[in-house]
Amino acid sequence: MNQPYIRRSLEPVVKQATREFPAVVLTGPRQSGKTTLLQQVFGQQHRHVSLDLPDVRAAAAEDPRGFLELYPPPVIFDEVQHAPHLLPYIKAKVDAHRNRKGQYLLTGSQNLLLAEKVTESLAGRAAMLRLLPLSRREAEGRPNASLVWERKRVVLSNGSLGFGELWKGFIRGGYPELAVQPARDAFLWHGSYVQTYLERDVRTVRQVGDLTQYQNFLRMLAARSAQLLNLTDVARDLGVAVNTAKAWLSVLEATYQVVVVRPYFANVGKRLVKTPKVYFTDVGTLCYLVGLKDPEHAAAGPMGGAIFETAVLSEIVRSLTHRGTDPRVYFWRTTAGTEVDFVVETDDGLVPIEVKLSGTPRSGMAASIRSFQRDLADAATQGYVVHPGEIQLPLGSGVTAIPFSDL
Repeated sequence: MNQPYIRRSLEPVVKQATREFPAVVLTGPRQSGKTTLLQQVFGQQHRHVSLDLPDVRAAAAEDPRGFLELYPPPVIFDEVQHAPHLLPYIKAKVDAHRNRKGQYLLTGSQNLLLAEKVTESLAGRAAMLRLLPLSRREAEGRPNASLVWERKRVVLSNGSLGFGELWKGFIRGGYPELAVQPARDAFLWHGSYVQTYLERDVRTVRQVGDLTQYQNFLRMLAARSAQLLNLTDVARDLGVAVNTAKAWLSVLEATYQVVVVRPYFANVGKRLVKTPKVYFTDVGTLCYLVGLKDPEHAAAGPMGGAIFETAVLSEIVRSLTHRGTDPRVYFWRTTAGTEVDFVVETDDGLVPIEVKLSGTPRSGMAASIRSFQRDLADAATQGYVVHPGEIQLPLGSGVTAIPFSDL
């Protein structure tokens, strides 16, 4: 039975890339919909070959030239991280017909080795794009909807989600398979997803020896989600070296399981050395790792704030990433402890965003945004307090409270 297709914001970007580059590399976490998107848009013209299958992978390794002759362009090669040795031969094929655009469409669920190999072999020949799980606007059938600060005025959406629906959505997360199969048990699905991720993606990465310890690290990060991340403390609690914890974090980032958010400083160099925060790419994965199945427990429990923050960050990062841009999202924190949850760097300035778990906005919720606007002066723009309720409300000059669904 064919599953319904959910339109993705990235579609026009991929189409444009195939008109401008001989090759397109689409990366992102497993099950984010990379193959589905490419087959939906290019399935009529491009043959599809999965390198996830052991026999296909072996054939590609034994005779790469013969393999590429067997599958000439235009072609989609899925999970190309399993056959990185193909890339130099694809380069030769591309160079022989440099003016032919959209010859090879490659997907990969691991950025660690793939980006390095693509840079070596296909620099200047391939567009690099990322597809993350569904944004809320994609799931709701409005993939081209603008973000709140991009609108001339704040416009209410067709309707804010009720409390139960909103948190049920957080528990399920944004993976397309769960969106098109609403009867699927989300907790079981995420359990299977994490196990597959560990067995198939992480096992192949040389920085990870002990999968059990790595899984413990995963759960420990989930418990510390949205907090300042002290890797020394994490390493000590796990009984591993700090360098091991750093390597594991880089693996999680490269396999698109987490997003590392760094503090905002006007001096770019400072952003790289200060303590970051770590959020899971998918809020459903976060809920699974901390053992939450029930929407009410998720909202009322100690992880409620972290879950809601993760959902807001996910929506911003996915919406920007699916336009083919690199999201520039930070947090802001003063030595006195004043903090703004997210600062989005845009062409028009710095957008401060506070995330509050209360559905009843009050003026005091905007205090840290006002502090940010004073300190950053002309660089700061209109600020927003995002909450899970249904009301939109001005909280004084330069700050508006908006429901999550209006983000």
